[in-house]
Amino acid sequence: MEPWMIVLIVIASIILFLFLFGILPFYIIAEKVYRKQLIRRNKEMWGRACSAPDNVEQVQMYEIGEAWGEENKEYGVDCEITSYDGLHLVGRYFDFGNKKCAIIHQGRTESLLYTYYFAKPYKEAGYNILVIDPRAHGLSDGKHSTAGIKEAKDLLRWTRLVHDKFHNEEVFYHGICIGSATCLNAITSKDCPSYVTGLCVDGMFKSFHATMKTHMIAEGAPVASFLAYLVMLAIFFHTGSNQLRIKPERQIKKLTKPILMIHSKEDIFSLPKYATYLYNLCKSDKKFVWFDKGAHSHIRINNQEEYDNAIKTFLKERNL
Repeated sequence: MEPWMIVLIVIASIILFLFLFGILPFYIIAEKVYRKQLIRRNKEMWGRACSAPDNVEQVQMYEIGEAWGEENKEYGVDCEITSYDGLHLVGRYFDFGNKKCAIIHQGRTESLLYTYYFAKPYKEAGYNILVIDPRAHGLSDGKHSTAGIKEAKDLLRWTRLVHDKFHNEEVFYHGICIGSATCLNAITSKDCPSYVTGLCVDGMFKSFHATMKTHMIAEGAPVASFLAYLVMLAIFFHTGSNQLRIKPERQIKKLTKPILMIHSKEDIFSLPKYATYLYNLCKSDKKFVWFDKGAHSHIRINNQEEYDNAIKTFLKERNL
């Protein structure tokens, strides 16, 4: 056997060994994480019940939101769209007689009942409201969450619905956690209509990999960054969504419309240092409001008056 052939065999053997005993076991773990966190296995999962019944603040948010929905039910009407890939998606539109609409987009595991909780400041600011069950959530179809990528395409269809069917002249986005990435992806898309005027983001992460990594660290997972990369690979294999390419730290550079960034110094999942990093990357009209208290996605429950005033002031200052 020629020497070069021996070298090739050795190299191939080393690569095969590293794959079988190095990468492959970790990918199997990552695949399990992906299936647990981002695949809806039945209709009860990510349904319309409170997603964290053991979390006191989450229950409070859910109950306050339900009360808002009940108080305003006479203004609400069920609505639906078909996604670009054929999924039946449902939402609820609240018509308060205005000419502009706020679309509120939540994070993973939450239905439209959760987003009722964030509607109050927009109603007070003179907006109609659209809340939705994202794909694979609530009463909407779907199996996979893509953490803001395919959801952004869905959001653009919802945007056209409130403009074309309900005759809103302007649309403003409000996103929480993954919903923030969804709104940013939509508003920076080449397909975004000109009547989308801006967005507010609550707890936006710099990339889904980064927030997945911090979740894994919090849970004591070994080699969290490597595992998180493999989860991103699993997302791509299953859905074709490239989280390493389409991410807030890239999309925010494309933003040309006003953005209000709301963040808590207590957020351990969308780290405050990354929020500052994103703010510095942004070249559009921008405003940052820090809060000292509030876990991830739980800023408003700890600072309701200040949170609502931040939104209403931002909209008023920019005549939105």
